[in-house]
Amino acid sequence: MIEKLEFNTTIVDPEELLRIFFRENPQYNAADVAKITKAWNYLVSIAGNLTRDCGRPYILHPMRVAAILASSQLDADTIIAGFLHNVLSIENVKPEEIEEKFGKSVINIVKASTRITNLKIQNKTLQQADSVRKMLFAMVDDIRVILVKLTDRLDRMRNIKFVDPEGQKNIAQEVIDIWAPLANRLGMSSVKVELEDLSLKFTNPDVFQQLKSLVALKKEERSEYLEKAQKEIYKSANRAGIEVTVSSRAKHFYSIYQKMRKRNKSADELFDLLALRVICNTTAECYIMIGQVHNLWKPLDGRFKDYIAMPKANGYQSLHTTVLCEGKPLEIQIRTTEMHAVAEHGVASHWLYKKGTNNDSVSVENLSIINQLKELRKDHLNDDEFFNEIKGELLGDSIFVFTPNGDVRELPQGATAIDFAYSIHSHIGETIVGAKADGHIIPLSSPLKNTQIIEILTNPQAHPRVNQLSLVKTARARSKIRSWLLSNDPSFETEKVAPKETGKVETEPASGQPRSHKSGTGLNSSSSSINEDAPVKIRIGDTTNFMITVARCCNPKYGDDIVGYVSRGRGITVHRADCRNFCRIPNINERYISVIWEEPVIKNPNGR
Repeated sequence: MIEKLEFNTTIVDPEELLRIFFRENPQYNAADVAKITKAWNYLVSIAGNLTRDCGRPYILHPMRVAAILASSQLDADTIIAGFLHNVLSIENVKPEEIEEKFGKSVINIVKASTRITNLKIQNKTLQQADSVRKMLFAMVDDIRVILVKLTDRLDRMRNIKFVDPEGQKNIAQEVIDIWAPLANRLGMSSVKVELEDLSLKFTNPDVFQQLKSLVALKKEERSEYLEKAQKEIYKSANRAGIEVTVSSRAKHFYSIYQKMRKRNKSADELFDLLALRVICNTTAECYIMIGQVHNLWKPLDGRFKDYIAMPKANGYQSLHTTVLCEGKPLEIQIRTTEMHAVAEHGVASHWLYKKGTNNDSVSVENLSIINQLKELRKDHLNDDEFFNEIKGELLGDSIFVFTPNGDVRELPQGATAIDFAYSIHSHIGETIVGAKADGHIIPLSSPLKNTQIIEILTNPQAHPRVNQLSLVKTARARSKIRSWLLSNDPSFETEKVAPKETGKVETEPASGQPRSHKSGTGLNSSSSSINEDAPVKIRIGDTTNFMITVARCCNPKYGDDIVGYVSRGRGITVHRADCRNFCRIPNINERYISVIWEEPVIKNPNGR
């Protein structure tokens, strides 16, 4: 019945609606039932006679919102806030009255929800950065604010047919830009998927209908194929003495649409649209079942992912594999019942009515998006350009990379080693001179890749440079670099910095590099000399074991200011910092690396 309540039930009697609500949600105790009933009766008393533009009773939408929240086991205060999330727009309704009747927690959620409702978000340019800032920071104060608003948006999308065509497109675009990515960051997969599919239906109706027709075209053939695969998994699990539940999982339309765009293929050219989900009782059984599945069918190279050992930042855990079953790729996910609840409901699954019934693997405090927002509160808040980057960083695609100690760092796609360094500590970011990915030197401008182990090389004499602003992806790194330059570089002007997308970078071949050792620095020339036979070495941070090539065009000598770049097959090529040829090297900004001379071997004139 909740499903009917979520859509357009013909039931409009307030008492009957409440009776159905409690019948479908028996988890609330007597005290909570009394509170929820009181809130519903209050809503009916102030809005029972109101109708919406479509002619339907006003109270139906808040009941549907509360029903969706209750299906995620959210607490009584959240349910009450779902009933009342928009009542402050009703004439003569006072916040003080709501606080007196239902408490401070409820009125805080209702107030924040109302503020977000009134925000005017420009989806494409997001120039009204303050609006997005207020919306996102509401999560830090109480995550339930966003849970209520996400549910509100979901119900409005389900009933968007009552909105005019232009309004439909605007609402759907806002959902794609902000609300669906936000649901993803909170781990609420079921909400994210439905928001994306509903949005596609109204932003690109032709594509949506084509996908719908294509998916329906071979429905029976796919069902037969998946049923056979399910039976094989059940047999294999039974032989291993494991109890599992296997279900088919349809790839949603928006996911198919994104694959079409990324791979430049039509939908009928995509083969990995078939999927099964295996639910086990324990983590150990998940690993046993992945072995059983790989015994049944050959796994495809590079398609196994262990999100149990390495959970996503939103708490998602599962084993993923793609196997070749009867000549077709079949994606299989294996997880426990609890992991599945987290995957579907994300943080909502751990804001439980009964505390202490789970391990809180997705506690609010551990969500990376919440921690990022807490950090950003300390930095810039009103800079439009800055907050445009925040939107992309917080709501865009992420990668996960590791420190040498195994700690995971989540970064936006396209982030560089400089971003990584600043994510660890500001001082490390300020003194970075090089980086290794999986043991190999990489240019500081290279986008990091998922699951790489990143080692940062530093030099205490190094400092931020103007061209780093065009290399970084995260707002934190950009903010820290700008702050350092404004405080330490009198010639720095932010408007001179070209954006990364243009590929135009202001270069500073001499003064912009970390201070290099000058000739004779630290040496007493009257009592010692350089061993001319010692091999030439350079240092990147504290590391010296590099293959180097000395450029013949400028023939740098020890003591010269030098710069380097990563050359293909020849290690690091070293030029004098004032070499004109250096700036003409193709893609030099992407291949550049900061280098200094290694201290030479000293010969004592006395032979010691």
